[in-house]
Amino acid sequence: MNVYTVIILAALIIEFILGFISDLLNLRALKTKLPDEFRDVFDKNRYEKSQRYTRVNIRFGWISGTFSLILILIFWFAGGFNVLDQWIRQFGLSPVWNGLIFIGILMLLRFVVTLPFSIYETFVIEEHFGFNKVTPRIFISDILKSLMLLLLLGAPLLAGILAFLQYAGPGAWLYCWGAAALFTLFVQFIAPTWIMPLFNKFTPLEDGALKKAILDYTRKVKYQLSGIYVMDGSKRSSKSNAFFTGFGKHRRIALFDTLIEKHNTDELVAVLAHEIGHFKKKHVITGIIISIIHMGLVFYLLSVFLSHRGLFDAFHMQEMSVYAGLLFFGLLFSPMELILGIGLGLYSRYNEHQADHFAVTSTGAHEPMISALKKLSADNLSNLTPHPFYAFLNYSHPPVLQRIKKIRRIVLP
Repeated sequence: MNVYTVIILAALIIEFILGFISDLLNLRALKTKLPDEFRDVFDKNRYEKSQRYTRVNIRFGWISGTFSLILILIFWFAGGFNVLDQWIRQFGLSPVWNGLIFIGILMLLRFVVTLPFSIYETFVIEEHFGFNKVTPRIFISDILKSLMLLLLLGAPLLAGILAFLQYAGPGAWLYCWGAAALFTLFVQFIAPTWIMPLFNKFTPLEDGALKKAILDYTRKVKYQLSGIYVMDGSKRSSKSNAFFTGFGKHRRIALFDTLIEKHNTDELVAVLAHEIGHFKKKHVITGIIISIIHMGLVFYLLSVFLSHRGLFDAFHMQEMSVYAGLLFFGLLFSPMELILGIGLGLYSRYNEHQADHFAVTSTGAHEPMISALKKLSADNLSNLTPHPFYAFLNYSHPPVLQRIKKIRRIVLP
């Protein structure tokens, strides 16, 4: 067993164990007593339901995660990667086409394996707790549309990266970095107009008190918009959300129809103020910059390890290839990704507090934001008492009770 095998195997097992421990601690942290802060939005039955929802999702995650890990290990140590590679090579295609087929088949196998879990989660768990609105027709349509986007956007990007790594020499990682960065910005730009409407309908918000309140607020904080839209989120789930898309003059607000249905005007303005806070505090552009720097680091390290025979020996490969090396390096890099993920989680939670602070100070009131967070927690059956270690590993947002306490301490101008 070579050093790469040890590192990758240890990384997979340690990550699994960390996840299991954090889940176990999270289950034990569930409190039978409803926190006083939420007595106005949770009754006894709804609070018990939220705890059942947490338990069911954690236990389902154990089953699906264990199954996936076992399959990966079986495929790995049975020499599955080499068998697939040798079968593809017999067709005498170019290295780029070999790579597209190799990675495509592995993605297809992963999809087939995870599909039953996705179906169960959507049509059993989410259905049981009253969230699911997805019909079998929409479920299948979403899969087909995602596949189309993968073929139209993902496949050309992958082909370009494989070609650069195969033929561009020592500077290939720079070309890959540039291509991936441009692709990321391109998708961000076209998503509001071309991608998102494939999955949801976006309708301009009608004139009225809500639209006036939003426009009055955006003018007050000097935030330019190209439009305010209502998204038919209710066709998939009863859960609520809001988000911003686009750059510069093309920025849009999208409100879930479920959010509008369940919140008053002041609460909706507070939620949007929070999202605008991310822009005002430069969180969005900083996130893009971090993502691009991360890409550069990954491609540089990839270029270093692609020539290491030991990495391919770890997966029982007879021949070295760029496409297999790309996949194996992803597994080798997973310990670093875990550490980076924790760091990014800390940064994200800090940003959320900053956005809360902006929302409260710019609207001049604490209660609309607090009330909105409480309602979202109740509507989405959120876990009100997550274990700190679980939040540390998994949360991009601070626990809601922690957010509310910090909001109450904000001094208004």
